[in-house]
Amino acid sequence: MQRYEYKVVPAPQKGTKAKGVKTPEGRFAISVEQLLNQMGQEGWEYQRAELLPSEERSGLTGSTTNWRNVLIFRRAVVEETAEVAPPQAEATPEEDIAPTPRPVPGPDTVLTTPPAAPAPISEPRQDPPLTLKASEDGVDADEGKT
Repeated sequence: MQRYEYKVVPAPQKGTKAKGVKTPEGRFAISVEQLLNQMGQEGWEYQRAELLPSEERSGLTGSTTNWRNVLIFRRAVVEETAEVAPPQAEATPEEDIAPTPRPVPGPDTVLTTPPAAPAPISEPRQDPPLTLKASEDGVDADEGKT
């Protein structure tokens, strides 16, 4: 039984400019023709055009249905025969293409003593004051406000 794979492509929505083609219908026909020829060169056979609904979000919670034109192509899938390959002689090391495992490199020297702790910070930590200092005239900043 013949098997096929399918490809669905959005149909062109605008025409392309071409020499000697002046009408919008002619430009649109040229763009469809170019798409069909391109797909045919890739081995795809045109099947049909479809108008399909596409539900899309609109706003935060809403959805709308838009209708999309698509072109459907197919091509035959080449089935691989299930032939069993004849057994081959064992591969010699020169023929073996798989990479050989290597040990993970480690440190060149093994530490016999643990590393020393970092030096302490020489300057004491200066936290911001928790209370307001008195101003120069002897009145607290809060007391002068009424």
